[in-house]
Amino acid sequence: MSLLIWCAISGHGYGHAAQVVPVLNALGALVPGLTAVLRTTVPSSFFRDLLTIQWELSRVQQDIGCIQNGPLKIDIDATWAAHQRFHKTWEARLSNEVAAMQAASSALIIADTPYLAIEAGSRAQIPTIALANFTWDLVLKEYCHASDHSHQELIQDIRGSYAKADMALRITPAPNIDAFSNMIDIGPVASPASPERNRLASALALTPNERTVLVGFGGVPLTSLPLDQMEQLRHYRFLFDGPVPPGYSRIHSTQTLPFSFKTLLASVDVIMTKPGYGTIVEAVTLQQPVVYVRRYNFADEPPLVDYLHRYGRGVELSVDDFTKGRWEPALLQALTAPLPLLPPPPSTGATEAAAVIAKQLRNFGTQINDRTDDLRS
Repeated sequence: MSLLIWCAISGHGYGHAAQVVPVLNALGALVPGLTAVLRTTVPSSFFRDLLTIQWELSRVQQDIGCIQNGPLKIDIDATWAAHQRFHKTWEARLSNEVAAMQAASSALIIADTPYLAIEAGSRAQIPTIALANFTWDLVLKEYCHASDHSHQELIQDIRGSYAKADMALRITPAPNIDAFSNMIDIGPVASPASPERNRLASALALTPNERTVLVGFGGVPLTSLPLDQMEQLRHYRFLFDGPVPPGYSRIHSTQTLPFSFKTLLASVDVIMTKPGYGTIVEAVTLQQPVVYVRRYNFADEPPLVDYLHRYGRGVELSVDDFTKGRWEPALLQALTAPLPLLPPPPSTGATEAAAVIAKQLRNFGTQINDRTDDLRS
């Protein structure tokens, strides 16, 4: 018996998709014949080698998220303007989602974390489950002008849509989320790869005194890097997920290496990033040292930074030091930092979420593996 679930995924970076994939894989072990419609603007290439169940991509925008000038700068005025344009066509978008969900005969809606899908699922009378380590009302609250009533109204509309979820699963670590009436806390979601340090060292022809640094800032591309200053750091090789101009011997494009991003995350000596869910939680799970650059105005950043310092090894680099290439002191500090006293929490979030979702699907008479109860215990 086949069963189709509808997965609406925010396309703001890749963090939301990275949370959904392990949950769907764990759910596939419990639900025979599971198929997922991935309703998102995240490219199919992201899911191709990661998702083990049957799936199809339905490329439709689900929300705005934030408008950014690179991964570290949010254009607040453009973000509000984009949200207001999005909501001007709200009823048409909602009708389109309802019709598509019903045409697909969706058994369940999972949203990480588009509020559009939750409201549409409610209107279509299909059970909805939110999967979240933050919600968009919390993000927009950071940018809200108290005197602008349109901002307040838009946030309240978003919260009203979230409130229609039948259930929410809050992923550790997360800020306080109060938009849902029925919420269950679950553990961290991470599915790190196995390290391949020797193979990476061979591919780069490293000398014994060289250390590798993965410069990865998520799904929003970096617009510039201090390449000349990086090239002067003689004891480091830098791996960057964008194009590298010719003439740099210490900076390598990850696109030219035979490793996935996840494998590189597990295999380098240091990770340089912004505090985003997938990278931080996997780095902590792997006990990889992290040099991070904060934005200071994004809702999930404080709990992620706290989590990193409690269970991992993290060193902050200021935006100014990052842009001017003053990296070496932070890199050295990260490399020599002691392991934390507390072990990281086990990455049980995906199996916990799958067990909860499988219990909901039992209402449809689906044959579910008896391990469901074990996974929640």
